[in-house]
Amino acid sequence: MSLWRNGDFLRLWSAQTISQFGTQVTILALPLAAILVLDASAFEVAVLTALEWLPWLLFGLPAGAWVDRLPRRTMLIVTDLARAAALLSVPLAYAFDALTLWQLFGVGFLTGTLTVFFDVAYVAYLPSLVERRQLGEGNAKLETSRSAAYVGGPGLGGVLVQLVGAPAAVLADAVSYVVSALFLGAIRKGEERRPRVEGARLRTEVVEGIRFVLSHPYMRPSIPFVAASNFFYNVLFAVFLVYAVRSLELDPAAIGLTLMLGNVGLVLGAVTATRVGAWLGVGPTIIVCASLLGWPSLFIPLAPAEYAVPILVAVFAVLGYAGMVFNVVGISLFQATTPDRLQGRATASRRLVNFGVVPIGALTGGLLSKWVGLEETLWIGAVGATVAFVPLLFSPLRSVREVPEDGELEATPAPVA
Repeated sequence: MSLWRNGDFLRLWSAQTISQFGTQVTILALPLAAILVLDASAFEVAVLTALEWLPWLLFGLPAGAWVDRLPRRTMLIVTDLARAAALLSVPLAYAFDALTLWQLFGVGFLTGTLTVFFDVAYVAYLPSLVERRQLGEGNAKLETSRSAAYVGGPGLGGVLVQLVGAPAAVLADAVSYVVSALFLGAIRKGEERRPRVEGARLRTEVVEGIRFVLSHPYMRPSIPFVAASNFFYNVLFAVFLVYAVRSLELDPAAIGLTLMLGNVGLVLGAVTATRVGAWLGVGPTIIVCASLLGWPSLFIPLAPAEYAVPILVAVFAVLGYAGMVFNVVGISLFQATTPDRLQGRATASRRLVNFGVVPIGALTGGLLSKWVGLEETLWIGAVGATVAFVPLLFSPLRSVREVPEDGELEATPAPVA
């Protein structure tokens, strides 16, 4: 049966689609509020980005254990509503002339913390709503809507910031989270009770998730690539908006249009990911896409101001396409080879690496912009991201042709410090 006829999946898909559009508005509006309203420096904008991602380092692993303990749908609804309340404080404070950079820091950190729990629960919840053989299709559909939000969201955000100002534009995201919670609340399928050792400590459960990921023959070799790629990618993008506004002299609408057009690559990637994976094979697809996630960014500091928009659109299109195919194919492989009782902890352990390096990269980018300059920082990030895929060339992923039907794999034991 097609997932379009699965009512509960459609509710999850609708919730994700609506909230993703709102999120893309905030991704642009929050730092632009710091830049345009509060005249923040490149380092302060980098700190804001770092605080939004720091919770992955602080709470990522415990979040995975809690997601495996508690009802996942309930956690999704609660975190949606809490994020809506946090974001609502930004336009309210601005209306009373009380908005400060410290409030933006606090909102960024709080919404980032709630997003940690939401994202881990969200990935872990999908296998409860669809059959294992439908995971690829489910992830592709969810990523298609997310990529569509990446296309339309920045354009909408740029226009809203231009028309009503950055703080007021954040209100759109707050509303989207409320609507998302309503859709999640309408899901009918109950969750099965997951077996759990009575009296097990949180730390023990966290370590079990780490051990599983580090012993997994396909997840383990992806960790160095993801860590290096995301670190250097965020060195670059921590200062990109400041560079676009102050060096390329792009206004909010132009920045939003650039991101919107460039993110068409995400839509194409989501639509074609499963077919590309079947054509090239799962492992080769992951490796080829990883190789495409670095070198196009070398053209960002090379782009002259008069041709910046078309060059940046092309760069973001290639990066978006490769990243989307990598995510759909890779996540489907990892979900299908993970027991349900470990879905939350395995997801959290992977995303600790995936997102935990983001604040480190962002802060590094902010510091480098002070020490060596904006353009030089872009070069450092682009070169580092270009060589990050090398570890995957020597991994067992080279021989993986398709997602295993039987699910769980035998893994090589790995020690956990």
